[in-house]
Amino acid sequence: MDLRGWARTSLIDFPGHIATVLFTGGCDFRCPMCHNRDLVLNPTALPPVDPTDVLAFVARRAGKVTGVVVTGGEPLLQPDLASFLAALREHDVAIKLDTNGNHPASLAVLLDAGLVDYVAMDVKAPPDKYGLLTGRPTLDVARPAASVELLCRSGVACEFRTTVVPGLLDGDDIEAVAGWLAGVGGAAIPYVLQQFRGAHTLDPFLEGRAPYAVDELEAMADRARRRLDDVVVRGVA
Repeated sequence: MDLRGWARTSLIDFPGHIATVLFTGGCDFRCPMCHNRDLVLNPTALPPVDPTDVLAFVARRAGKVTGVVVTGGEPLLQPDLASFLAALREHDVAIKLDTNGNHPASLAVLLDAGLVDYVAMDVKAPPDKYGLLTGRPTLDVARPAASVELLCRSGVACEFRTTVVPGLLDGDDIEAVAGWLAGVGGAAIPYVLQQFRGAHTLDPFLEGRAPYAVDELEAMADRARRRLDDVVVRGVA
């Protein structure tokens, strides 16, 4: 496992758990709003985290740390992810995976093996804007759509989330995403609108850009609720 960051304790990243959060190096997207720029563009410049140290920490904190979040970067690029999650399982912790959804075959392996308890998948944009919001103009949106369908069929707890970037996404786009999700997985899909943060963005053009006002995000959430039953706004004061 190429781990390039570690937040040892978090109360907010895994619902219902005191969690430790691991960041994998590297990503196949170049999302302009990404605020983990170094993890994406230059992960080897960051100090590595030894997976054995993580396993020792989880064992030592048994009963106190009850969850592990694996995020990135994109964790599903890691060829030994499944074996690492299996090793974590031996310490009786719940596992949450954050993913961009671009690797449905790898996701299916983890789901079939029962190696994850919660999956948060980023849905970057409606299909016609996916290339823009991922920095991959020729991206095949069938792959994220396949991941949505896999998760909805799996029975594993999950959420789908969109970072709402001013100037790149608006209310029409959010309603379109909600309609797309509902068409793939049904109206019960949990959908999160995340507040944009204009700090350390991969695209310098977005650095310092003001986020949407809270009332604007709430209005977008109301539009998404025309298509989905469970819509929340996250990351606002």
